[in-house]
Amino acid sequence: MIDHPEIRNNHSSLVNRSAIIDRFAAMQVFTAVVDAGSFVRAAERLEQSTTAVSRQLAELEAHLGVRLLQRTTRTMSLTEVGRVYYAQCVSLLAELAETEAAVSSVSQIASGVLRVNAPVSFAIRHLAPLLPRFRTLQPQVGIELAVNDRVVDLVDEGYDLALRISRQPLASTLIARRLAPIRVVVCASPDYLARHGTPAAPHELGRHQCLGYSYTDRGTSWEFAGPPPHSVEVNGFLRANNGDVLVEAAIAGAGLIAQPTFLVGDALRDGRLVRVLADHALPDYTAWAVYPSRRFLSAKVRSFVDFLAAAWGDTPPWDAGL
Repeated sequence: MIDHPEIRNNHSSLVNRSAIIDRFAAMQVFTAVVDAGSFVRAAERLEQSTTAVSRQLAELEAHLGVRLLQRTTRTMSLTEVGRVYYAQCVSLLAELAETEAAVSSVSQIASGVLRVNAPVSFAIRHLAPLLPRFRTLQPQVGIELAVNDRVVDLVDEGYDLALRISRQPLASTLIARRLAPIRVVVCASPDYLARHGTPAAPHELGRHQCLGYSYTDRGTSWEFAGPPPHSVEVNGFLRANNGDVLVEAAIAGAGLIAQPTFLVGDALRDGRLVRVLADHALPDYTAWAVYPSRRFLSAKVRSFVDFLAAAWGDTPPWDAGL
């Protein structure tokens, strides 16, 4: 704490006017002038104009209500209060630089607890199995994973990032990074197709049991990419807010489903489900990592997103063999 009568008497007014001037920047200018011995050399070191340096020093003196430097056309010297203030500035600026360096070095090390939100089925099947490998790579990072299929507010609910599956990354206020493509296919069990027939075109879906996903923005229609793009109204006795429920019901012969390959891939590979309408593709989705800001992105978030992007990529493992 600066302890000099003139500066102490002006402390209240200094606090009240703190919004007028960037005091730390002004302190840097003041110490640079003293260290350089002239305004010209200080301006060169700071890469500013001499006028700007002189103006900032004048503003600082007006802000403090004291004269820090005695200056003539040929000489410049510190006043008594200027010597006290200079010593305090050197100390404060050194402490600030040390603090900034410490914070900067911490931000480059992946550490701490990473709070992640992800869709239920995707997290269980494809995120959870990767976590031990990430832990090996980043042993100082702990993970708090919350799984649900609703869209959370990252800032209000305190998440560092979320995984989202959508055609677009949704909120424009968030930074989104593409992690992997998500393909959606229509499929059913061999038993269901044996009993009800295999639809040869999308318009034939109207006579089938089509099991619906509650959280879709398409309502009771299935949208096909074309050409040309078109939607087909479907009906079924079952709707559910979880894809795994629909997959298991379809395997049991309940009807047709339009679900992502990350859910139905295993069942397609082992024959429990059969793909239909392969020539009529549904629009693709994307797995995104979304987070509040690219600026000052923490090392734990950056390392986790980079890890997932490398693990999945343009040809994710859930599409192998399909």
